[in-house]
Amino acid sequence: MKSINEYMAEQMRDPEFAKAYEEIQPEMAVIRAIIDARTSRNLTQKELSERTGIAHTEISKLERGTINPSIKLLQRLADGMDMVLNVSFTPKSVPGSAKTAK
Repeated sequence: MKSINEYMAEQMRDPEFAKAYEEIQPEMAVIRAIIDARTSRNLTQKELSERTGIAHTEISKLERGTINPSIKLLQRLADGMDMVLNVSFTPKSVPGSAKTAK
C-alpha cells in the first residue's frame, strides 16, 4: 500500500493534476487555517457555531471547502475564537530573482 506522500508524488508527475493542485492551494490554506484555529481553541464546530451565530452546517461546509467565506464571515469566526484575523500578501519566491533577495 502506498503512503499519501508516495501517492502525491506520483500524481504530481501529471502536469494537469499538478496545475489543478496548485490552483486550489489558496482555498486549502484558508480551510486549514480555520480548522487549525478552531482546534487550537479546543472548540467543536457546534461550540464555534454557538459563539458566532453561524449555523453549524455552514461551518461544516466551510471546513469541507464546499463554500467560500467572505472576509466578514472570517472576521466573525475570528471573533468567536477570540482571535485576530490577519490577511497578507507575500511575494512569490523565484529562485535567483533580485526581488526575493532583499
